Amino acid sequence: MSSIVRTLCPYCGVGCGLEAVLQANGSYKIRGDRAHPSSLGMVCVKGATILESVGVSRLTEPQWRRKLTDDFQPIAWEEAFNLLVEQLNNVRQEYGSDAICFYGSGQLQTEDYYVAQKLVKGCLGTNNFDTNSRMCMSSAVSAYQASLGSDGSPCCYEDLELTDCAFLLGTNTAECHPIVFNRLRQSHKRRGDVKLIVVDPRSTPTAAVADLHLAIRPGTDIDLLQGLGYLLWQWGKIDEVFIQQHTQGFEQYVQVIQNYPPEWVAQRCGIAVDQLVQAAQWWGNAERVLSLWSMGVNQSAEGTAKARSLIDLHLLTGQIGRPGCGPFSLTGQPNAMGGREAGGLAHLLPGYRQVENPQHRREIEDFWGLKPGSIAPQPGRSMWEIVTGLEQNQVHFVWIIATNPLVSMPHLERVRAAFQQSPFTVVQDAYAPTETTAYAHLLLPAAQWGEKTGTMTNSERQVTLCPQFLSPPGSARPDWEILAEVGRRLGYEAQFRFATAAEVFQEFVQLTQGRVCDYSGLSHERLARLGPVAWPCPADTSDGEAVRVKRLYLDKQFATPDGKARFAALRSQGVAEPPDGDFPLVLTTGRYYGHWHTQTRTGRIPKIQKMHPEPLLAMHPHDAEKLGIQSGDWVRVRSRRGQVRVKVMVGEQVRPGAVFLPMHWGELWGVQQAANELTHPQSCPISKQPELKACAVRVEREGKDDFRV
Repeated sequence: MSSIVRTLCPYCGVGCGLEAVLQANGSYKIRGDRAHPSSLGMVCVKGATILESVGVSRLTEPQWRRKLTDDFQPIAWEEAFNLLVEQLNNVRQEYGSDAICFYGSGQLQTEDYYVAQKLVKGCLGTNNFDTNSRMCMSSAVSAYQASLGSDGSPCCYEDLELTDCAFLLGTNTAECHPIVFNRLRQSHKRRGDVKLIVVDPRSTPTAAVADLHLAIRPGTDIDLLQGLGYLLWQWGKIDEVFIQQHTQGFEQYVQVIQNYPPEWVAQRCGIAVDQLVQAAQWWGNAERVLSLWSMGVNQSAEGTAKARSLIDLHLLTGQIGRPGCGPFSLTGQPNAMGGREAGGLAHLLPGYRQVENPQHRREIEDFWGLKPGSIAPQPGRSMWEIVTGLEQNQVHFVWIIATNPLVSMPHLERVRAAFQQSPFTVVQDAYAPTETTAYAHLLLPAAQWGEKTGTMTNSERQVTLCPQFLSPPGSARPDWEILAEVGRRLGYEAQFRFATAAEVFQEFVQLTQGRVCDYSGLSHERLARLGPVAWPCPADTSDGEAVRVKRLYLDKQFATPDGKARFAALRSQGVAEPPDGDFPLVLTTGRYYGHWHTQTRTGRIPKIQKMHPEPLLAMHPHDAEKLGIQSGDWVRVRSRRGQVRVKVMVGEQVRPGAVFLPMHWGELWGVQQAANELTHPQSCPISKQPELKACAVRVEREGKDDFRV
């Protein structure tokens, strides 16, 4: 092993390059990789401190208990595999394959994802493999597919330095994707003529440096976007040639936007008409407009509609398929992109294929050496449908891998009750305890970042090889190896003959050949030699071409049957649970800069815990004054589903009528402080992504339940 190992940060979807540098004492030190095209040597506090979490609170051997009230007992891997195979066979025989469900995460490497799809969707015959991309990116996936014909961002990070106008919607990029924001902000300051527009109900660190902050009411995103479209259309700031030659549905779009005049939109959104006009002028006058969005758009009951309405503006003005412009979804997890490309959602198959497409199913069955009909023709259960399946005694086996849904899911009281009655739950993770391990019957120790070799794909489609340079603790194993061993023991030896992760990857890339996400020119060896490579990278790609910046749709030919992009032409519905007299405030949730997801890693790093020791409820002075609340006071926040007890931070970080709570805290880190005690499971009908960003709440002073807003 070299004294310097080039790898990837395992936190957010920015995909920053890291170098693990071997020290004289045998330990490693982490620094940014200046040669990595995505991050250029920059690294945030999470990536810089990653090694501090690797050896803490690790699950080192399989553990088993018959009932949730029993204590865990250590067992050997042989016994664990016997239990798994016995349970899977029994459930298949008694209840059918649909009673088996898997839930993974963007923490998995692409090799892990691929082996899981082969086992679950191919050999077990159920499409019930969902991931926390459902909570994070599925609305962006659905929007790209519907508007452009395929998933996959058309942009790249170089566009951050080339754009004339950056339009950020529903993303606190400075805290949640800090290295992306650093690149954008440096260009913004250096060039001077770049306009930065931030749309967010909160006054975030991102909004603080914007040229224009549109603090819209929660749930009015589509109203704003259609209002911008109305003005651009009225002014003639549209690309008529692009619209005519490369789109469909423009006439229907115009019919819709005529219902969004500026005065009505400004009142609806809670902003000034002048602000709306200014945003439209900057968009319309810019040569290159780049939009960025994240959870504030996706985590909504109309998440797909929001993302498509944003893409509509790009189609209206021809701001796509050129350097410096386009609709750019910022991914939440480090390998959410690679997971989707490997088929890691309940409606997908490898290579951006669709479960419901008969030809796609046949292609995968033939390649995997399975008989026709092995892959079920209907999409599997989303994660919330797994919960309802447990409630209805339709799900009898749940296998959770590298994620912590007992903090990240909405309506946690209901989720806990569902898992309490699960007949058999497997949790495969690097860490224990987590809030989810409390509901497991079988625990499987997994190797994590640095302890296994595999690939990850970031938001700009850069594929990075992450070599092993640490030894897993105890008997922990790579996730793909665990899954492959189960497949062999179920009788599918021919399908799981992999000896290395490189062999898994080499098989996977063959299924991408000719697809939008073509990986077929990649291998572990080539990635080790060239460094990160963005797809598409077909098999005949030269080394020089492989490492060039990649954008999609430069030829204006989209991945639809006729090559044309589709206008969406959608109307706003607003938040799924609007405020009322009993619950007069809208709660929105999000992240703190230092923490990530449910603190499984960052909660174990002293520097980050000191940075963010507790969750604080952000509240506007206007609302706080009604309650007699001051910063530092304890309050109870109640929704129709539950309550939390937290301290208040009074200030103008949020607009009146809204409050904000970070989503990182679960039962391990604070009593009654999990934001998802409050949120509801109503979801986008297309993406099935829950509306984690908005629910109706009331705030009560601690001990003064008669005081309400």
